[in-house]
Amino acid sequence: MRRRPLAEPAPLEIKRPQVPWWVLLPWWAQLLLSPFALTWWALLILVKLLGLLARYPVMLVTPLAGWLLYRHFGTWPLLLGVLVLVNILALWAGLHWASFLRHGWYRLGSEWRRLTVYARQWRTVMRLSELAKETRGREYRPHLRRVRAEGWRDRVRVRMIPAQAPDAWEARRENLAHSFGASSCRVRVLRPRTIELDFVHRDPLNRPVEVPALEQDAEGLDLKRVTVGRTETGKPWRLRLLGSQLLVVGVPGAGKGSVLWSIVWQLAPAVRAGLVRLVGIDPKGGMELGQCPEIFDRIVFDNGPAAVELLEQIAAEVKERAARYRGVRRLWAKETGEPLTVLVVDELADVIAYQADKNLRERATRAVQTITSQGRAPGCVLVGLLQDPRKEIVSFRHLFNTRVALRLDEPQQVDMVLGDGVRQRGAAAHEISENTPGVVWVKEDGQREPVRARAFHVTDVNLTELREYATATDATVHEFPAPSSTEGGAAA
Repeated sequence: MRRRPLAEPAPLEIKRPQVPWWVLLPWWAQLLLSPFALTWWALLILVKLLGLLARYPVMLVTPLAGWLLYRHFGTWPLLLGVLVLVNILALWAGLHWASFLRHGWYRLGSEWRRLTVYARQWRTVMRLSELAKETRGREYRPHLRRVRAEGWRDRVRVRMIPAQAPDAWEARRENLAHSFGASSCRVRVLRPRTIELDFVHRDPLNRPVEVPALEQDAEGLDLKRVTVGRTETGKPWRLRLLGSQLLVVGVPGAGKGSVLWSIVWQLAPAVRAGLVRLVGIDPKGGMELGQCPEIFDRIVFDNGPAAVELLEQIAAEVKERAARYRGVRRLWAKETGEPLTVLVVDELADVIAYQADKNLRERATRAVQTITSQGRAPGCVLVGLLQDPRKEIVSFRHLFNTRVALRLDEPQQVDMVLGDGVRQRGAAAHEISENTPGVVWVKEDGQREPVRARAFHVTDVNLTELREYATATDATVHEFPAPSSTEGGAAA
């Protein structure tokens, strides 16, 4: 008898060949449908050509126009046309350089980078990064849409495949950045199924931002949009102070002083006019706020009983203002007859966490929690500066509406400061260079995407100018209107 094998041979696993359905039709049916098929293919080719023309208008139209000019008129008219075109572009660049970059040079660069960088290897990168899926013999691949080059970054718009979320792209940011030759990649959601990838090539914030001249009056100052620097897109970086609480976190040497003095610099006209009152606490003995104490209404240079008493006074002022505003107004305004109080605490942890006296530490924590949770409407803003963002240091980080992250030590600290998931969207505060102090990532409540910016570079010479400005005798004090009877009745 023949022995049976110990194991049955595995079946031959090959992909079943697939043929188009129209091959199975009889010849007379194929002959009947051939005109419709040829028309359909012609329409597809026309759509493809129109798509190429829409994506590469400059790169296609310019050579075609040159070829037609050469065929009809010869070599010398072609050279003359090229010379005229070059002169027109040079004149355009000389008269309005920004417009030339945006509508001329960057447009050509967008077409070139789309063709040579992204379209050339898009399919391979999508497959290797597992962003393309295959099911039932059909491949679903993300569609490359618009590409916009801006010199320092490329904005690539992508339409995702069905059943795909932006988290899949955020998890592969570094893979995509290295694949397309960029230093970093950020993911932004535009609308359902459409995202935009920012491939960053160089840092537009590598140079310090010069501080502007001091304003002589506070009429043009908007406390909801205080300019304290410049964003990486070239726009002013504006912070919301009125109706907000601000937390600034960064390691030593990251540039917390730049953010602090940029705010004070812009508020100086309002301080001198009486619209804003600055109050400061510097536990380091005045090493920071002591550079210009004249701009502050009250200032304490330690973290002892005097600092705690000052915090409790501000907390009591918050409650007292809230009682008077009840039923009258929902947010502080100039018409209240009281200045906006801005409390600056340098090294907040020294007051609420590192304080040796347990009683003082608990009192300071309660006062700070009262200010951050209730001070928004009555017109009290806390600007807290910190080095260690751990929860055991500041357990109420969620009470700060605006959070600013300078250079940090660890990736986990980015989520501690700015919120969960912000680092995956590109806010790499732990990768900020030591050579760029003042560069920050900013996250405001209600704003999904973080903003990268750099604060003004306030030097010692600027602080001397600020001191002279604060002590000038020609200051004009703002006349507040007298409290109305309605407010008095509400307070009573």
